[in-house]
Amino acid sequence: MIADAVRVGLARAGLTVDWVKDGAAGLTASLSEPFAAVLLDLGLPRRDGLDVLRELRARKHRVPVIVLTARDGVEDRIAGLDSGADDYVVKPFDVGELAARLRAVVRRQEGRAAPVLERAGIRLDSARREVAVDGRPVALSAREFALLELLLRRPGMPLSRAQIEEQLLGWGEEVCSNAVEVQIHNLRRKLGADRIQNIRGVGYFVPRS
Repeated sequence: MIADAVRVGLARAGLTVDWVKDGAAGLTASLSEPFAAVLLDLGLPRRDGLDVLRELRARKHRVPVIVLTARDGVEDRIAGLDSGADDYVVKPFDVGELAARLRAVVRRQEGRAAPVLERAGIRLDSARREVAVDGRPVALSAREFALLELLLRRPGMPLSRAQIEEQLLGWGEEVCSNAVEVQIHNLRRKLGADRIQNIRGVGYFVPRS
C-alpha cells in the first residue's frame, strides 16, 4: 500500500514511475532499463535493498539511487551512503519532498545545480512547474510539461517517438499510435512551431539556441 501511494504521488508530481516488488526484480530492471533514478527500499523480499545497491555499484552502474527505509540508525545511513546511495530518506516522509529529492539527484547526475532549463527562448522551472516563452507564461498539461522537459534536457539531440514513449510512459500504460505527435503539435501551438523541430525519420528536438 505504501509503495502504491508513493507511485501515485510521484506520478501526480509529474514523474514517470515503474514499480517492481522485490530486490531481484529491482536489480534486473535497473540494469536493463535507462532509468533517470532509482528509489530503493531496503526491506525487500528475495534480495535485500543494500545488496541490490552494492551489486549496481560493483557493475559500475551510475544511476542515481535514493534509499528509502525505516532503518533510521546512524550506522544504517552510513552503510547506505557508503554503499553508493546518493541520498537517504527515512520513513515516514512527504511525497512532495521525495519528488524534489529525485529531481535534485537527476540534476546532479546531469551536471546541473539549478532546477531551471533555458533554450530557444523557453524557460522551464521544474521546481515551480512553470514554463515561459520570451518571458510570457505558458500553461501546459502534465504530459506536455514532461515532454518539453525531456527535450530541453537534450538540446539539439533528436529523440525518436519510441525513445520519448520509453521515457514518458510507465510499464503497462497504453500507447496511442499518435500520442507523441499530438503532444508535439500541442507544444508547437503553445510555444511556437520553430521551437520544436523535427528531422524526418529521426526525431524531435529543441534547438541549442
